[in-house]
Amino acid sequence: MLSANARREEIYHLAVTTGLASVEELSARFEVTASTIRRDLALLNGQGRLARTYGGAMALGAHPEASLRQRTGEAFEQKHAIARWAASVIVPGENILLDAGSTVGALAHELRGFEKLSVTTPGINTMQELADSEGIEVDCLGGRLRSLSQSFVGPLAEAALERMSFNRVFLGADAVTAEDGICEADHAQTRLKELMARRGRSVYVLADSSKLGLRPFHAWARLALPWTLVTDDGADPRQVQKFRDAGVRVEVAEVSAHEDFRSRPRVTSDASSAEILDDLRGDR
Repeated sequence: MLSANARREEIYHLAVTTGLASVEELSARFEVTASTIRRDLALLNGQGRLARTYGGAMALGAHPEASLRQRTGEAFEQKHAIARWAASVIVPGENILLDAGSTVGALAHELRGFEKLSVTTPGINTMQELADSEGIEVDCLGGRLRSLSQSFVGPLAEAALERMSFNRVFLGADAVTAEDGICEADHAQTRLKELMARRGRSVYVLADSSKLGLRPFHAWARLALPWTLVTDDGADPRQVQKFRDAGVRVEVAEVSAHEDFRSRPRVTSDASSAEILDDLRGDR
């Protein structure tokens, strides 16, 4: 059980990074009463950190979107469990499209041992993971660099997609709902995700359980059925059922309690991303 101060810090962290759930959902998450949550929100409001809203609160004075570097360390075990499931359905020799983001970056890490694979991506972290994989051919969707997500977006990336097709497309998400699809902080990203989904024979959205049912931003990518949501075994069964009722296939990856995920190497360095940009620009 968290201390009161630790619980309030976690509530504030949720507000800054992914948006807040309702008082009832926060109560269930932290296993305290709704009255306790309301007192926490009132205190955070009095400190000028949160603004009260109907049934919850929102962050003040902070950018609501976390950087790729911040997100890489969040839900680490869950993301790698999802990545391992996704890697298991890929067949050597396929042509696949990998989105940017921390969960899809974890999938790229899982693919490094493939002997034959064609990968296209707008994500710098994905290129970093696969740069030394001799059996994998990597194409970059160039365009305008969005530094916060370390990915390329915009008309150039969209135009390149029109000339491509893929066996499988793997998309990340800031959040995802059964009703409206993928939720993102940036409209250019949702536009690109929609186009990416149209170019794939099979489409997968990789989203850990903390992202299901949230609406932290106002940019949406609607996906045509059929598509597959891949999440972890911490997902709320009610949320999972909502997706299935909407016609979405849901795959639940089991998170191992025994494997030491943190022993695996992962890229979080901003300097590494800068080195890749130098290579792309031909500065070396």
